[in-house]
Amino acid sequence: MNLEKVVFAFFIVFAATLNFGFFVGDIDNPEHHNIYELFAAIVVNMIATVLKFGDRTQIGAVHLSTSLVADFQLIAAAVTWTVAVHVTGEGLTPGTTVSIVSLAGGALLANLISVTMLIVETVMMRR
Repeated sequence: MNLEKVVFAFFIVFAATLNFGFFVGDIDNPEHHNIYELFAAIVVNMIATVLKFGDRTQIGAVHLSTSLVADFQLIAAAVTWTVAVHVTGEGLTPGTTVSIVSLAGGALLANLISVTMLIVETVMMRR
């Protein structure tokens, strides 16, 4: 068993599950979406992105691009949350929460594509 591949797969799947955990719940209810879970999803997604920089294959490039998309979406969600709470002072209105969760949903889609590619890549490997 290759430890590097285990760590790589772990962070890809962990990023997707954290993102899913934040995404699940009523889309307009801020109580269903925890800021710390969003923060954890961002951190783990960034770690997964760094791990993807070493792969020089075509599928590695697609892995990296899906990870960058997820990072940008999650960062945009965090910026939206920060602006709503700390800059405008409105707090988390249902409309703002919908925007945040929708951005996290886009990141979730990118993470699911990455996990699917990881599974396909693993199945296609020959010993």
